[in-house]
Amino acid sequence: MTIVHLVVILACALICCGCSMVSAAGGASGRWSEKKAGDWYAKQPWLVGCNFIPSTAINQLEMWQADSFDLATIDKELALAKGLGFNSVRVFLHDMLWEQDSKGFLDRIDQFLAVADKHGIGVMFVLFDGCWDPQPHLGKQRDPKPHVHNSGWVQGPSGEVLRDPSKHAALQAYVKGVIGRFKDDKRVQVWDIYNEPDNTNVNAYGEQSKTKTEVPDKPQLALALITKAFAWAREAMPSQPITSGVWVGSWKSLEEMSPMSRFCVEHSDIITFHNYTALDELKPRVEHLRQFNRPLLCTEYMARPVDSTFETILPYFKEQRIAAYNWGFVDGKSQTIYPWDSWKKQYTDEPPVWFHDIFRKDGTAYREDEVKLIRSLTGVK
Repeated sequence: MTIVHLVVILACALICCGCSMVSAAGGASGRWSEKKAGDWYAKQPWLVGCNFIPSTAINQLEMWQADSFDLATIDKELALAKGLGFNSVRVFLHDMLWEQDSKGFLDRIDQFLAVADKHGIGVMFVLFDGCWDPQPHLGKQRDPKPHVHNSGWVQGPSGEVLRDPSKHAALQAYVKGVIGRFKDDKRVQVWDIYNEPDNTNVNAYGEQSKTKTEVPDKPQLALALITKAFAWAREAMPSQPITSGVWVGSWKSLEEMSPMSRFCVEHSDIITFHNYTALDELKPRVEHLRQFNRPLLCTEYMARPVDSTFETILPYFKEQRIAAYNWGFVDGKSQTIYPWDSWKKQYTDEPPVWFHDIFRKDGTAYREDEVKLIRSLTGVK
């Protein structure tokens, strides 16, 4: 038996133990009832916005570290969001920022919330992320690789921390510290515990290199961590709902779901999901999620070349009163105007059709007709 397999076995045991504790505590350790979730959502406006990172940051670390925290750009770009009628943004944090300087990190979060609130925008914070580089480091971040989608985005926690439960005490302090500070702050709308935790990032690194960069048995290890992270979040007693989104696989029934998707659906106060498909593929997936009788929030969508567009998707979300957060906002160091295949296919200039993002660096719209459509749906003249 390898060390990795032993860790997986221990992780599964922790999950079982956690489930027993959840049951003993009554329900999913404080999970909101369907009524409470519905009542919360009824008080919200139609939540519409984007996944936000300032154009001057390549990843979560560069966005939040003291030396590169760019509040002036954040203010300018959130003003653009206000101009579209956006009333919410989804924003990624990172556990290493807590370890680096917890007080300074919390102070910068508070500054960000103040600017967002000035523009009438609430915030959904994401605590952990399973996407892209599993080897993050503090300090100066590398420059973007030319013409490559999200070439510097990092996972949190790192692969090293994910596979070592002895390092999870620091993660507990991070979750409880951040949520505890803002648990009754009306500027925070939702806590998104873990983004795509079981993503093995094959599209970015390829099958051959996957084992060299990603942790073996990542889905099982991530399931063990998210189980603990939800418990830590509940212990912090936030007034806001907590969630983690489903993003892949079948959602027709609990029996057909992966262990990770099933966990997210059964433990989230509100149901969040990702969808980068055309409208005719999106609709049945929404109906599959309706069976769980909870508010629906789409926390990632909009990739023009694969027919997930503002024109086709956003009117449907408004009609169904599904919250909508497109990926990308201002073209910048994340370079998400380029498609996912830019990890494998070479681009030398701006792609013929932008993949994500709405505005150019100078604040002009990529497509003015999209801006007019968004404003018409949000009621901004």
